[in-house]
Amino acid sequence: MAYEPERTGQVQPLADLARNGAREEPGLVRVRVERDNLDLAKIWSIIGLFTIAVLTVVYTMSAVLMPITLAVVVGLILGLLADKLHKLGLPPILSAILLSTLFGLGVFLIVNALAEPVANLAQNAPDMVEGAVKRIMPYLQRIEWLRITPASFTSGPVSMEGLLTNTGSILQLLAAGLTPALVQALIFFAALLLFLMGRLQLRKALILTFRNRDKRLTAIRILNAIEEALGFYFATAALVYASIGAVVTVIAYFGGLSMPVLWGVFAFISSFVPYLGFALMTLSLAAAGILSHDTLVIGVLPALAFFSIHLVTENLVIPGVMGKRLEINPFIIFVAIIFWSWMWGAVGAMLALPLSLIVMTIINETLPDDRPMPQLPG
Repeated sequence: MAYEPERTGQVQPLADLARNGAREEPGLVRVRVERDNLDLAKIWSIIGLFTIAVLTVVYTMSAVLMPITLAVVVGLILGLLADKLHKLGLPPILSAILLSTLFGLGVFLIVNALAEPVANLAQNAPDMVEGAVKRIMPYLQRIEWLRITPASFTSGPVSMEGLLTNTGSILQLLAAGLTPALVQALIFFAALLLFLMGRLQLRKALILTFRNRDKRLTAIRILNAIEEALGFYFATAALVYASIGAVVTVIAYFGGLSMPVLWGVFAFISSFVPYLGFALMTLSLAAAGILSHDTLVIGVLPALAFFSIHLVTENLVIPGVMGKRLEINPFIIFVAIIFWSWMWGAVGAMLALPLSLIVMTIINETLPDDRPMPQLPG
């Protein structure tokens, strides 16, 4: 509830009283304004409708917003490198071109490393499916209510002929989705280049939108903290996950799995999606090991090795290196992954953690605990 002064039916805003040193003129009286439950329901209804409208726009415009958001996040991560290049005397345009080119080269090398193993996987897929059917058939026949017999895999939609027939439609779907993916990739690299080129101007414009000096200082502190948190986290995580990928390549090689390099790259990429990527990678290694070996114990050894290494890394190595400064509640991360996976698919799952880091950093810096304030020039 609030108090509003009024005279002869005219209400004087409380802001005017604040500017006048909270001095009331003679004849003014305070009138208590009460909000009932209906007023509160209206307020929350407006907030709810606005939230639904925003989520609808984010979902329907995912083809544009997703690559732009990814470009901004990557640009913020590369912001520390851009600042170092700028201090060395490199103009922002050249540093933006250099960093964008290096990032694109890294993506190209990853795709090139995956091209040959994926092609071999597609070529050997029928034989792998046939071997998997022969391996699991004795176990399926024991479950009577499934009513599965060897004839189930020789005719019908799950037969080899049916799978090969459906392969054409699957390839058509992949080809249809290839063009939008290429367009989104072009949007991403263009947005990344332009963001790195105009990052300092955007930063300055954002700070100058606040007229109050204290708010400008808070904006500077928040922007610095976001770039530092993202850059430090992903630089450290990339080194740790690259080590995990190399170890998984060795595990896949000595574990008798085909295409060990492919397993290493998948382990590196999936590690950037907390929980879901780790679980998917463990299940994939277990399935591949069981299909590649005759005994169950030997088959699950690669999955157990990856599970142990990843568990130690996530719970001891990364927290030990980063400390408690960048810790986020696991439940919040899980909800964020589910939400952004629903909104933007696999890319949304990868963006869930950096977006959560940004929100956490803003909250922490908005409520500082005796942190030193940056100084404005002049």
